[in-house]
Amino acid sequence: MILWSAMGADDSLPDDVTVLKAMLRAERAARLAAEAEAQARTLLIEKLKLTIRKLRHEQFGQSSERGALLDQLELQLADLEENAAQAETAAQIAAADKIAVAPFERRKPARRPLPEHLPRERLVYPVPTTCPCCGDSRLRKIGEDVTEMLELIPRQWKVIQHVREKVVCRACEAITQPPAPSHPIARGRAGPKLLAHVLFAKYGLHLPLHRQSDVYRREGIDLDVSTLADWVGAAAATLMPLVDAIRSHVFAAELIHADDTTVPVLAKGKTRTGRLWTYVRDDRPFAGPDPPAAVFFYSPDRGGKHPEQHLAGYAGLMQADAYAGFSRLYEANRKPGSIVEAACWAHGRRKFFDLARLSKAPVATEAVRRIDALFAIEREINGLAPQERLRVRQERSRPLIVELQTWLREQRASLSRNSDTTKAINYCLSRWDAFAHFLDDGRLCMSNNAAERELRAVAVGRRNWTFAGSDEGGRRAAAIYTLIASAKLNDIDPQAWLADVLERINDHAIQRLAELLPWNWRKPVPTDVEAA
Repeated sequence: MILWSAMGADDSLPDDVTVLKAMLRAERAARLAAEAEAQARTLLIEKLKLTIRKLRHEQFGQSSERGALLDQLELQLADLEENAAQAETAAQIAAADKIAVAPFERRKPARRPLPEHLPRERLVYPVPTTCPCCGDSRLRKIGEDVTEMLELIPRQWKVIQHVREKVVCRACEAITQPPAPSHPIARGRAGPKLLAHVLFAKYGLHLPLHRQSDVYRREGIDLDVSTLADWVGAAAATLMPLVDAIRSHVFAAELIHADDTTVPVLAKGKTRTGRLWTYVRDDRPFAGPDPPAAVFFYSPDRGGKHPEQHLAGYAGLMQADAYAGFSRLYEANRKPGSIVEAACWAHGRRKFFDLARLSKAPVATEAVRRIDALFAIEREINGLAPQERLRVRQERSRPLIVELQTWLREQRASLSRNSDTTKAINYCLSRWDAFAHFLDDGRLCMSNNAAERELRAVAVGRRNWTFAGSDEGGRRAAAIYTLIASAKLNDIDPQAWLADVLERINDHAIQRLAELLPWNWRKPVPTDVEAA
């Protein structure tokens, strides 16, 4: 229904009834078209939200590929919602001087309350001193309406002066002065919060130093790239004892997850491909009491000698993909002991899933269904004690595994030796003992997603900028990634933690270094500082 404006009919409207009817029909048609477009946009937005929720809870598949798709969908969703908001606002502006019509309103999710911890600033608008109706001045307050608006105040830069007063003794004329405070980095003029911000912006938010320099310059602070680079290098050296402590913690585990990914390295005017390795300790799936952590290593290539060096002192369980470079780690006569291989079912499933998705492959589709049934059981027992996980697997998962192995052998016998489905089957059957090992140990997982999740941040950074300018830059990045990833795994704000650690570490006894590790760290209580 068309609603006339409260101000009355527009004087510019034609007197001819026929022309007026045509205008109204055109107005109605335009409104219906806009409503249809808005409804279609709303449906697409809801569909994208549902897809994103499913992907975030997806337990299967290669996380790096899933992560790339997730990033793409989230970008598309943000763009669609921006378009919807822009269209609504433009329609409201355009309708201000026209015939008012009932607009289509996009269904919006309920607003979350603004955070309670934020300070509130009240802007009280003056009320009339006299009644606008009768002119009487006897007015009394009966209430108020409060509308909250979230606002951003630009960050504040300041120079902190550390003042050390000198005093002289009138008796012996000895001069006394408080000792100079230690700095986070030698000869550096950057405070710990600034250093932590630069480190986290580069490695946590994937903002290279030249872009950070541009941002600071626009804020009136000239910090060239060379200065920022000096700070990053010095801070990395200062934090290295913590990196070593996290590495020791990870390799003291009974079970670790391992994975690697490519990183571009700029060397001698051309880009070559290095590798970034991660080893993750995460005992939460089997209710282990020890905190999770991740350690990263850099290497200029993917030679098997690198994981052999990384794991030289480790013996235990390792969940990983089928990388051939790991094979020597699984030898029985290895010192200090063999590493027990546990294969990743997510990788095995991916072989079949790709075939089922790209072509009509009934065998691959059935294989995915059977593997998904195993993952469904794993979701039920996630977080239980090893003994309970083992009991459920023996009762429910082992029969499915036996059936799956028999079925895969039968299907292979009926397929061409060179078919893609046969290759996927051989991938599983050739390392079946490693795939089935989770049935005999409640600590093991079915997938290696713990390691793959930690490499996702590297993949995001890799898309944004050239990763490292040298091999040394790659090793430095591995160290900082170790710190950031371990903080996140323990639900600690990496930037706040790094700032506090940089402020304290040079004065902290090495024997008490464990107090600064993410899982032992406590956010400091703010204290009043004397203002000069």
